[in-house]
Amino acid sequence: MTEDSKQNFSTPAKKADQHAMNTAVRILANRDHSKYELKQKLRQRGFTNKVIDTVIAECERFNYIDDLRTAHVYISQLKRKCFGKRYVRMALKKKRLSGNAIENILLENYPDTDETEKAGKLLEKKMEAFARETDQKKRREKMYRFLYTGGFKTEIIVSLMRELVK
Repeated sequence: MTEDSKQNFSTPAKKADQHAMNTAVRILANRDHSKYELKQKLRQRGFTNKVIDTVIAECERFNYIDDLRTAHVYISQLKRKCFGKRYVRMALKKKRLSGNAIENILLENYPDTDETEKAGKLLEKKMEAFARETDQKKRREKMYRFLYTGGFKTEIIVSLMRELVK
């Protein structure tokens, strides 16, 4: 084998790596993604696992992807939208963001008192819509479902419902 033929074999691999890296940078330019999300997006675009692993390693080396940073940003977005801790935890699991560090971030961002306050504010915002329901039992059920699907604990919901009855 000559030197020229060796270069020809390595060039397509380098081009594939470069194309995958460019694609990854373009994807990450829009918003932070977890490693899992980036792998999925690159896989959808037809890159091989070897190329994807190389690109992920390079993105980590350049600090383009960081699961903790992604978790922080995503948690703050969901917190602003008044979602409960349970909802946020499930959303993070969908993005394959989990572990002790993520749990610590959740505990830091979602103390129980804060969650009760958020649930109360969210319920106040929707009270006008709930007031349209004439049947008291149905209204309570709707309120409960609304808060439960928002990711709030049952204890918090029940305590808020008791306060409303008073």
